[in-house]
Amino acid sequence: MSRKRVVIAGLGDVGLLTAIRLSRHVDVVGISVKPALVSGQELGLRLSRPSDWVRDYWIPFDRFRRLDGVRTVQAELTGVDLATRKVLARGPDGAPVVERYDALVIATGVSNGFWRRPTLQSAAEISAELYAAHDRLAAAKSVIVIGGGAAAVSSAVNLATTWPDKRIDLYFPGQRPLLEYHSRTWNRIEQRLNKLGVRIHPGHRAVIPTGFTGEEITSAPVDWSTGQPPASAEAVLWAIGRVRPNTGWLPQEILDDDGFVRVKPDLRVPGHHGVFAVGDVAATDPLRSSARNRGDALVAHNIRARFAGRKLRSFSPPSRRWGSVLGSQPDGMEVFFPTGHAFRFPAWAVEHLVMPWIVRWGMYRGVRPNYPLKQLADNDVG
Repeated sequence: MSRKRVVIAGLGDVGLLTAIRLSRHVDVVGISVKPALVSGQELGLRLSRPSDWVRDYWIPFDRFRRLDGVRTVQAELTGVDLATRKVLARGPDGAPVVERYDALVIATGVSNGFWRRPTLQSAAEISAELYAAHDRLAAAKSVIVIGGGAAAVSSAVNLATTWPDKRIDLYFPGQRPLLEYHSRTWNRIEQRLNKLGVRIHPGHRAVIPTGFTGEEITSAPVDWSTGQPPASAEAVLWAIGRVRPNTGWLPQEILDDDGFVRVKPDLRVPGHHGVFAVGDVAATDPLRSSARNRGDALVAHNIRARFAGRKLRSFSPPSRRWGSVLGSQPDGMEVFFPTGHAFRFPAWAVEHLVMPWIVRWGMYRGVRPNYPLKQLADNDVG
């Protein structure tokens, strides 16, 4: 009997991990608009220290040992025929792509600013975009960061750490940012911001400029709907969390009112046998937390269980977000628990334990040595 085929639509952080977990059990086809894992994580690190970010968050697919048996297809998703079990896409040359599946995993994530977009890109284009944003901020003497989520807070910390002489201002609409985390998490990070000299401005809700999509760093003065006078800086980073699910290729019948994929507790799409969704695109809970809480492990288990006729497991979302907020810092990495308490890995442990063993071997099951960035862009590796 032929092996079952699983198509994974989207090879971002969660889709990639799902492919890795399934690769030795079924035939896996992964469809991605990028030629590599281009993570949506750690915006602050990406902007301030792009070469460090590339090392851990931009990884060509052929470096993952567990993807050796996975067929990766670079293409833009255009549709799905749920009746005949076919995914439709369009390659970089415009040629149509059709992939048949026995099970489909929808893991296309969300769009958010210039750093998370479902656009077809070569490695050279990714590199150009990455360093253009970095150079724009490096040249600015003053930066405004707008937003109350982890991306905004991390960006403010990382920019101030990398460029201590810049004027950095963090604006957010509530009395504190990081509302999805325990208050202790913010209290600790606020102390770091104060030590770095970042000026913190609660209670400021920005007026979104007409026609602005959030996909660029701006320089015009920022107006506030909360009544404060406009604020100005040479560069304005908008990290306001206006996420849009990448579901334009899917039929409306499987989406909720906000465009996210409706799922059962076991991550199956209701009414469609063999279709699952996981990650930020899946409407599991208000935090869409299957993106961060081993949702990849659950969906991989449930696909194998369905093929074998076994009972499927349910996803239990946490009440708060947790994990690293700021990413790796010169003095190490802090990981926050749901209670807001933190455990800090010293810098040597991040370099010699966390990244090589916990991440590259524990999570990814083996990653081959890195390519130099210039070779990556010139050869369009992936």
